[in-house]
Parts: sequence; structure tokens; C-alpha cells
Amino acid sequence: MDISLNKSTKNTLFQKIEQVRRRQGKVQDTHITLAHGSGGKAMRDLIDDIFVSSFDNPILSQLEDQASLNLSNLLQQGDRLAFTTDSYVVDPLFFPGSDIGELAVNGTINDLAVSGAKPLYLTCSVILEEGLPVEILRRVAKSMKAAANKAGVQIVTGDTKVVHRGAADKLFINTAGIGVILAGVSISAHNIQPGDVVIINGELGNHGTAILIARGELALETDIESDCQPLHNLVETILKVCPQVHAMRDATRGGLATVLNEFALSSNVGIRINEESIPVREEVQGVCEILGLDPLYLANEGKLVVVVARENAEAVLSAMKSHPAGKDACIIGEVIASPPGVVFLKTAFGTERIVDMLVGEQLPRIC
Repeated sequence: MDISLNKSTKNTLFQKIEQVRRRQGKVQDTHITLAHGSGGKAMRDLIDDIFVSSFDNPILSQLEDQASLNLSNLLQQGDRLAFTTDSYVVDPLFFPGSDIGELAVNGTINDLAVSGAKPLYLTCSVILEEGLPVEILRRVAKSMKAAANKAGVQIVTGDTKVVHRGAADKLFINTAGIGVILAGVSISAHNIQPGDVVIINGELGNHGTAILIARGELALETDIESDCQPLHNLVETILKVCPQVHAMRDATRGGLATVLNEFALSSNVGIRINEESIPVREEVQGVCEILGLDPLYLANEGKLVVVVARENAEAVLSAMKSHPAGKDACIIGEVIASPPGVVFLKTAFGTERIVDMLVGEQLPRIC
């Protein structure tokens, strides 16, 4: 049957169709299904309802296959780009003090920050297991948005994949981040020199201990929370008083011990730290003694290791203490010329022992 429409009617019809097509979809299912990764309407509804509505910003709202960033705006903030990526597979997804969403945002921000970069843009790609409750995904997305807002960054593009039940463990997140490094700042583990001072911004092992307790495999109760936090503002505070920071790194997997070993190997120097100067909560120390763990290797998600020339150490320490994320900062050791590539710990008994690189994994899936 041939139906002829006048021009006005056609325009009205096309406008209504376009309005329907542009209307933000809503997830109808209570759990993730394979259809949510199929590329069809169910996937579009999931993206609209969970991610676009949560991460809403002018760049993301274009819904292109990539985010277009203004280069002139970037060049006004620095002279180099910092680019990083990380994946998060933490178990459980929610734990005291944080969750996988906030962890993904802050972890990527911190990887940028330790280069001296100002974090600006993040991506968010998720791998979802069939059967994951949609409400859990919604909570994670809102947590990511809150963390991004707090840090002043935008989540501008992403991707969604769904795998069969049992092919993943609920939810994995991959993030990439772009930041701009300030002119005149050159932070690298290769810059470390004998005589330098090692500083950290607070207590070690809180994140790893919080994850361990949250898994419920041990009959232990504590009020320890993850130290998950963004560190870029603390780094900015440090660089204002000392743009010549030699090295900086966040102590995540492998903890402080791993970072120091990486520093020693990169610059072919030795490092000596003082056990009595290293801040560890009594509860964390107690858990470690019960389970035979070492707090030097426990993961952190808000701890920064800074190496500076000795003449700048007090100024940097004072600046760190003036910031909430560095109020418990302290000097824990020094860089020595030899033996190169070795980290020593001066114990509370006055003896010394070698702190080697972690062999194996004390606690898997902590970030």
C-alpha cells in the first residue's frame, strides 16, 4: 500500500523518530546479560543509563569512538603529556574505606601525579560477568564519578564488554589517563644520587590489610580502612617548594620495599631505611605478626615515596605535612653509594638486613 505524506507531516514524523532515537535509554534488566555486550539496544541502554548519566561531560556526551581533546588548552598547562593505563581486579569490589570504582580513578590519577603531571582526562573500560547485578555496576559508576569530581578530572571515553558467567569475577575495570607535565619538572628513578633523602607521606599497609579483612577469610575485626586517595594535589604542594624532586612513586602492589628496590636498581645506588622511622599502625603490625606478613610489602593506595636532595628535605617535609594527605609524612632513610642496587633496613635492634624485591605475592588481587 502506498502512503503519501506531505512535507510538513514528514518533518514532524522524522522529528519524533529522532527524539525517540536520542532519548536516553534505561536498563530494564536487574542483572547483566550477554545482550548488554552485543552492540545493540540493550548495550546502548546500559551505556546511557549507567555511564553517560554518571560521567556526563561535554566531551563524553558526543558519544564518538574516541575523545577529541583541545591541544592548545593542554599546551597552556605544560610542555609534555603524561599517559598511563592500569587495570583493577580487586576482590571484594567494596571494602572498608573505598571500592573498585574509586580505586580505579585514584590509582590512575596517582600514576600520572608521580611524574609531576596534572591529571586531566581518564578513560573507563569495563569487563562485566554475565549475572552481575546492575545495581552493583551503578554504584561503581557513581563512585567513579564522585572520585573524578573530587579530583577535578573528566572521564571522557570508554568501552563495555560482557563475558559468559564464570569467565570473569564480577567486574574488571581498565582505565587510562592523560595529564600535562609542568615545564621544568623532570621526575625519574634514574635521577637518584647518593646523599638523597627518602620521605613517605604516612602509614603503610592500610589498604592491603583492609582488603584482607574484608574478604572474611579470617576471624579478625579491625576498624582499618583503605588509604585510597588522590595524591596530585599533594604532589603539586611538593613541587611548589621543590621543583627539583629527583624521584617519586606511589607504593601500590609490592609496597614500599618494591618501590625502593626499583629506585636502587634504576639509579645503581643503595638505599638504607630505618625501621623505627617507618609509620605502621599497631593493628596492621598485629595482623602482619599473626599471618607472617611484612608491612613493607603490603599494598597502599594513597602512599607516596619521594626522594629529594638532602638540602631540600626539610622544606619538602614541611610542605607535605601542611597537606591533609601528607600530615603524617616523615623521613625514613637515605641513599648511599654502595653496594649498588641493594636496600638495607636498620632494625629496631640495631642490626641491618637486606630488604629484597618481593618474591611471589603476599596478597593477590588487592588492586
